Amino acid sequence: MTARILVVDDIEANRSLLETRLTAEYYDVITAEDGQRALDICASSPVDLVLLDVMMPGIDGFEVCRKLKASPETCHIPVVIVTALDEMADRVRGLEAGADDFLTKPVNDMQLLARVRSLLRLKMLTDELRLRAVTARDIGLDKLFDADGGDEGGKKPEVLVIEERQSSFDSLVRPMRREFSVSRGEDPQAGVFTAVEGDFDCIFVASRYENFDALRVCSQLRSLDRTRFVPVILVADADDDELVGRALELGVNDYIVRPADPNELIARLRTQVRRKRYHDGLRANIAQSIELAVIDGLTGLYNRRYLETHLETLVARARSRERNLSLLITDIDRFKTVNDTYGHDAGDDVLREFARRLRDNVRGMDLACRYGGEEFVIVMPDTSAEVAADIGERLREQIERDAFLVANGADSLPVTVSVGVATLSRDGDEDARALVKRADEALYEAKAAGRNRVVSDAA
Repeated sequence: MTARILVVDDIEANRSLLETRLTAEYYDVITAEDGQRALDICASSPVDLVLLDVMMPGIDGFEVCRKLKASPETCHIPVVIVTALDEMADRVRGLEAGADDFLTKPVNDMQLLARVRSLLRLKMLTDELRLRAVTARDIGLDKLFDADGGDEGGKKPEVLVIEERQSSFDSLVRPMRREFSVSRGEDPQAGVFTAVEGDFDCIFVASRYENFDALRVCSQLRSLDRTRFVPVILVADADDDELVGRALELGVNDYIVRPADPNELIARLRTQVRRKRYHDGLRANIAQSIELAVIDGLTGLYNRRYLETHLETLVARARSRERNLSLLITDIDRFKTVNDTYGHDAGDDVLREFARRLRDNVRGMDLACRYGGEEFVIVMPDTSAEVAADIGERLREQIERDAFLVANGADSLPVTVSVGVATLSRDGDEDARALVKRADEALYEAKAAGRNRVVSDAA
């Protein structure tokens, strides 16, 4: 994963040190020597993450963070305050200003890089949701979510704490009770079931259980549909550095070290709840606003109209940031025979089931669309030609392996699919139309060569 990271510090040696560390991980790093310059850069060019010093001439880091988070154009950019200040009051002040994390100099490399990767994944998801919301507005739909975080009518946020030890649970939740409604999972497995059955705004996971791996709990929460987007905060011990790094790689949103300072705990929890409600609002608005206009009524996937509007933006963004973008076109083989032999109701059953399998084989950031008839398109940001071809082959194998049930399960049909793959050229000025055309030509090759195969045109 590549990204554009802004390092803000008035001391050149500090900027150079962070720039060297991040460049070694293949990030695109830009620097600013003061707060105003940082604000100007964020306002005028794409930035994926800000590493921000506090003590600077002019506008200090706290004020820069507040200004970034107050602007609708920059509020979604993750901000990590990196400073020599190590007092708890400074940490809480930074979090209350809207910072996503607070790291004390000298910065531990493992913690820095794990936190950077975690926040960049979150930024990618936020970008995709925002982009889809803007697309809905641009194609003439009236309502675009005003993402202010919402208070859901004054209802207390629901928090789940998965903690075996009663004393540890009591000490952790004591400062929460005034502002949050707290539930407990008394053991890891029961806690996961409670999380799935409930509607929680945040989940705390203890780093140590008597007979269960805490990372397994985090992995389960991230893999289940009901909890995939619920913020998870790891409650770690002071010597859990390696475990914290692995947890962040698994998708944990944040962590706090025991004994937790009550003010820091509440500040971090508020941040996670605010972000979740922001994302929930975007998702809900997208679903409500574009369903009739850009959702295919039969399969529930986006339709061709949405693809043609959205793909131009994705191509432009991939090109400006020098990132990969791949596109798959799939075509159900001999679909007319299904309609002619079994009827159009059976054909509709096949299309609906194919769309479901398509959704199961793509990531949350990917865009799956019904292109028309029995053709479907998948757009995959940050995906190389090789990975895209592997995904196409995995989909092809699954379609061929598992027969399709029709007529409420009364009949089953063998189905195969042909797939054409194209990846955006890094050279020249290829547009969305040209990318689709190359994928379509690859699909034609696959069908001409006997169907039930994947052909890739990487340009």
